[in-house]
Amino acid sequence: MNSLVPIVVLMIFVILFGAGLLFLVSLVGPKPKNSDAKKSTYECGIDVQTTGHSKISIRYYLTAILFILFDIEIIFMYPWALAYSDFLEEGHGLYILGAMGVFLLIFIVGLFWEIKSKALEWD
Repeated sequence: MNSLVPIVVLMIFVILFGAGLLFLVSLVGPKPKNSDAKKSTYECGIDVQTTGHSKISIRYYLTAILFILFDIEIIFMYPWALAYSDFLEEGHGLYILGAMGVFLLIFIVGLFWEIKSKALEWD
């Protein structure tokens, strides 16, 4: 229980600091004006000719999310690989290898699911 006290204090500090900054910005910051130009898509004075919605394929977003997901996987694997020799010296090598095996298995199953569902195909 004693080890949670600094975490709770930090959480309270972060919440109070964030709330204080938001309050300070509402007092000091610029006030929005009621203008029809502000409600339009562009503020240049030219009438809007099209809607603000673009027809970008969802595949771009899906590819970006998958890239980030597998990139984070590699980021987690790098420190594990560096620290693995230390775990071997301490006698925990098999346990850590098994944990990383489960971690990789989850991502490999996810990759095969993506390939099977054709999430990576652009046709």
